[in-house]
Formats: sequence, C-alpha cells, structure tokens
Amino acid sequence: MTYLLLFYEFFKTGLFAIGGGMATIPFLYEISQRYPAWFSEAMILDMIAISESTPGPIGINMATYAGFRTAGVLGGVVATTGLVLPSIIIIIIIANFLERFKDSQLVKDAFYGLRPAVTALIAAAGFNVIKVSLLNLDLYQTSGMLSNVFNIKGILLFAVLFFLTNKIERHPVVYIGAAALFGVCTGNIF
Repeated sequence: MTYLLLFYEFFKTGLFAIGGGMATIPFLYEISQRYPAWFSEAMILDMIAISESTPGPIGINMATYAGFRTAGVLGGVVATTGLVLPSIIIIIIIANFLERFKDSQLVKDAFYGLRPAVTALIAAAGFNVIKVSLLNLDLYQTSGMLSNVFNIKGILLFAVLFFLTNKIERHPVVYIGAAALFGVCTGNIF
C-alpha cells in the first residue's frame, strides 16, 4: 500500500509542479503533513540540501530521497517513477501537437498565466525554507520570548553566503560544502 501511495502522491506532484524541481517543495510539505511517518517538514530541508549537492534535477533527487526514506530502494524508484511519468506523458502529447499549436494565442495566453503561478510556487517554497532554517517558531511558541524567534546562526550563515555568492563566483557545491563544514564545526555553539 505504501508503494501505491508513494506513486500516487509523486505522480500528482509531477503533474502539477510546473516550473521545475523547486516547485515540488510545496507539494512535499503537503505530503509530510498528510503522511508524517514518511518524513517531517524539517527533513525537507535535508532533502533540499542533499538534492542540491548531488548531480541531477532537484525534483527527481528529492522524490528519490523521499521515496527511499519512506520505503527503501524500491520506494525511491516508485516515487521517482511517479514524479517523472506525468512529464513523459505530457511531453509525448505536446510533441504530437506542438507544430500545429505553437502560434496559437490560446497557448501563448496559457503560458502567460503559468509564469506567475510558477513564481508563486517557488516563492512559497522559499518562504517555507526561510521559516524552517532562519526562524525558531516552535521555540518561540513554547518560550514566548521574542528573542527566540530568530535562528541567529542560520541568519549569519545565510548573510555571509548570500554576500559571498554575489561577490565571489564559485561553484554552488563549494558553498554547500563550506556551509556543511561550518555546521559540523560549530554544532550547537550558538
């Protein structure tokens, strides 16, 4: 039953997460709420980190990781298959009709409407990542202290990496590795 649910959930994600891998993140949050035994919202950040630091499209890497985390190797294969199958089906259909409709105003209008929707999905995913990595909302709710709202270590690391990525052009893996090393070296110092 788990494999069927994995396939179904990631098929839906692949069908509606238009705009690339980052657009799958809101769907992953929804899946984690519906099936908390599979993975937690906090684990989604781990999925993003692992997916961003490994070769391949982030959405596929995340589906593979989530499926593996939920049901082992076969779960990874099932989730990945579920995620990519809608794209394969849609591409085959579009390829058959593309030449006929490429200049259609209706198609142009549909893409015009899809762009803001994709931007909203990616922005929502970014907000969720910020909420989990730069804020301590759970700690604030339990303590009631305003000083506990912000994850100071996360904010400092974010600011430094944001500055460096805009000033010193290096491969993203360098920054991901440096951030991981920083986290290991500092542990829970802050």
